[in-house]
Amino acid sequence: MSKINQTDFPGLFLIEPKVFTDSRGFFYESFRSDDFNEQNNPINFVQDNISKSCKNTLRGLHFQTGEKAQGKLCQVLAGAVLDVALDLRNGSPTFGKYFSVILSESNHTQIYIPPGFAHGFSVLSEEVLFHYKCTGYYSKEHEGTVLYNDTALGIDWQNDAPIVSPKDLQGSLFSQSTNIFYY
Repeated sequence: MSKINQTDFPGLFLIEPKVFTDSRGFFYESFRSDDFNEQNNPINFVQDNISKSCKNTLRGLHFQTGEKAQGKLCQVLAGAVLDVALDLRNGSPTFGKYFSVILSESNHTQIYIPPGFAHGFSVLSEEVLFHYKCTGYYSKEHEGTVLYNDTALGIDWQNDAPIVSPKDLQGSLFSQSTNIFYY
């Protein structure tokens, strides 16, 4: 059974799976619907994604709007990242604030980010294999990006030489993304 910890951000959880290790390696259940839904309202994941990235890659801050908004359950399968979730929910006590945590193959920690957040990560290791489950399907028409280096946010990405996609460099300032979600 995983340990599910509520953060100070309503709906945002850290999950620490119970890991069984021996001389052969390790085993853990990365997701159990009954354990997860016991702690939350029932959540239905519909899409799994995997990305592979090199050191200093910075992805994000991504979100989807309207009925296509996504919750994400994120974990690192190999390597390490600084994972960041930015609360875009108007009326939330943590609106405009971000939460960050290191996810790695050695700590096995997962993060559940509910709809209404922008999400991104910065690769800390030489390479990373990143896996996330989504509560909604990808929709190009509903996607958005908050500019990762918006000075109003003050996010320390632990990355002095970020490798960022042209699309992510075209993200909006946080101040332009404030009327998207309501808490």
